[in-house]
Amino acid sequence: MAAAGWVGAISLAILSSSGPELRPIPARFEFRQTHMGSEFKIVLYTTGEAQARLASDAGFARIAALDKALSDYDPESELMRLCDKAGGPPVKASDDLFRCLDQAQAMSVRSDGAFDATIAPVVRLWRRARRTRVLPEAETLAKARALVGYRAMDLDPKARTVRLRKPGMKLDLGGIAKGFACDEAMAALKKAGITCALVAGAGDIVVSDPPPDERGWRIGVADPEGDPDRPTRFLVLKNKAISTSGDAERFVEIGGTRYSHIVDPRTGLGVVARASVTIVASDGTTADALATAAYVLGHERGIALIEKIGASGLYVQAGPKPKTYATRHWADLPGEIPARK
Repeated sequence: MAAAGWVGAISLAILSSSGPELRPIPARFEFRQTHMGSEFKIVLYTTGEAQARLASDAGFARIAALDKALSDYDPESELMRLCDKAGGPPVKASDDLFRCLDQAQAMSVRSDGAFDATIAPVVRLWRRARRTRVLPEAETLAKARALVGYRAMDLDPKARTVRLRKPGMKLDLGGIAKGFACDEAMAALKKAGITCALVAGAGDIVVSDPPPDERGWRIGVADPEGDPDRPTRFLVLKNKAISTSGDAERFVEIGGTRYSHIVDPRTGLGVVARASVTIVASDGTTADALATAAYVLGHERGIALIEKIGASGLYVQAGPKPKTYATRHWADLPGEIPARK
């Protein structure tokens, strides 16, 4: 059961005295719930508490439905039921699952496999490695890697079916599901009449129109070696999505090597680069998957991929000699401004 609540909501709209009639000014409302193993936050502006609650309920309901469809932790999710039929005939998929897999597959193609939703067999080994601090055995890792490969997943858009060709294949949508969920929650808010909102889930954020009298939503971009709660740079965004991937918070050190929780599908190993990648794109699904792919590819190929897709990105390399790499249009983003004191 999700933990629900609303934080700091203003229950009465302020009235403006300008013009011939009093005009209500939208108030800020904030709500939080836990889904997909992370806290999701919805911030919205409207003139009534009732509309704010109804709209946020619709947004969270959308996220909860996607959690049930896309989770790789819930054995009863639609995703896991599909995996149980790996090696068999094509399986009919819901619109939600098919669209998410379709976009995951598109990113796999564009990144030449740096992003791969079939990575689950290897990811499960690394989850265990982070708990035990013991590297997966070479033979076990090789068997898991043999089940990984986006080319072995067939999607039929007309029949709306998915086929996993190899028995034992498993899917993991952790690199795209939260961005997809943020997009869908924002769509639900707009359907409920909310045009000014922010939806955030872990490192994925989607925003619509700016708050009243603001240029946009002020979003912090944390340094990979800094305090994630105290960003060093900020962007001011509207009608955009922003996602960050890296090893700052989830990693394991084994034998003197630091491995990220993000696994390179091409090697089966946790990425060892000390870095973070921040993407600004038109939608959360693209930003989420692209941040993962660019992080896996490294700064040179990662920046090239971001440029090719038409997004903006910042690759920050940590360590004794930190370096920052950015796409051509990163500096053109509205309002990269210093942190407030």
